[in-house]
Amino acid sequence: MKVAIGTKNKAKTAAIENVVRTYFEDVQFEQFSVASNVSEQPFSNEETRQGAINRALNTLKVANAELNFGLEGGVHELDGLMYCCNWGAVALPDGTVLSCAGAQFLLPEDIAKELRAGKELGPVMDEFTKEKDTRHHSGAIGVFTAGLINRTEMFEHIVKLLIGQYLCYQDNIL
Repeated sequence: MKVAIGTKNKAKTAAIENVVRTYFEDVQFEQFSVASNVSEQPFSNEETRQGAINRALNTLKVANAELNFGLEGGVHELDGLMYCCNWGAVALPDGTVLSCAGAQFLLPEDIAKELRAGKELGPVMDEFTKEKDTRHHSGAIGVFTAGLINRTEMFEHIVKLLIGQYLCYQDNIL
């Protein structure tokens, strides 16, 4: 089975590879840098979802694999509070796109202010943690859950949902 991944982000690619290997044998993975066609910092569930779908479809265009994944992280506001949100999509060769959302968690107001001022979460988290490439490792979720969940684990949950939907689609349930 050929599986295409619409990112080279280490946390996201690890999530896809870990989960897909659990459910399928003889898998070949290929990674692509594809556009999300949304803002660098998506600011709603709708925009974040669309970014994941766009990545999946753009991956399908360049790879035409059996499974073409797109994962996207963003933020949204609810009742004056800012939350991280995460979406995933898988595009199938027939053009079908399956999507789902994952964990959402509160960001501190100091981080939210930076994002409202136009900054992107990844660099803000690097500055906050005094580390480099936080988005490839623990991510904001790792920092703001006291290390209980890292970014790969968060995206693994989304990929499991996508694989489950794909299996139901194959069985004509979806």
